[in-house]
Amino acid sequence: MIRIGILGDIGSGKSYVANSFGYPVFNADREVSTLYKKDKKIFKKLNKKLPKHILSFPINKLEITNAILSNKTNLKKITRIVHKEIRKKMNLFIKNNKNKKIIVLDIPLLLENKINNKNDILVYVDSKKEDIEKRIKKRLNFDSKILEKFKKIQYSRSFKKKKSNFIIKNDFTNKTVKKGIKSILNKIAK
Repeated sequence: MIRIGILGDIGSGKSYVANSFGYPVFNADREVSTLYKKDKKIFKKLNKKLPKHILSFPINKLEITNAILSNKTNLKKITRIVHKEIRKKMNLFIKNNKNKKIIVLDIPLLLENKINNKNDILVYVDSKKEDIEKRIKKRLNFDSKILEKFKKIQYSRSFKKKKSNFIIKNDFTNKTVKKGIKSILNKIAK
């Protein structure tokens, strides 16, 4: 099984590129969202660590946002609890897809949380800064302060590019992305 890890900035189109490969995708953001909506154990753990902020179930994203903004250690507390569960879900996804030729890991902090294996094929999604900013500002829950906090815990663009086996240009057109993916698959799926 070939594991492809998708890297890139927040808003660079990682999920779009991941889904465009046409193979099973583990989308960590979607899994986190599901945990907040459906996992009472996660709520109880977060409520215990952050009782002033995490008050209701299903967990309201605004509560998470307020917790992160109120204290810089809260983001670490949240990620410690949530990432443990996401890692379990990822391992289950890998197990359930063990007979697939290729799987794609769409995990925002793949390198930072040391989730990748040394044999993973890393693909960096390279998008223009102004395109990214336009896309991020359109998001429903856009908050520039939160964005800055997340950027601080991420490796730099140059570091992620250096670590990547491939760089795919994302100008947010289907044609460019498909062409880049085809080129990558021709090189790795022989």
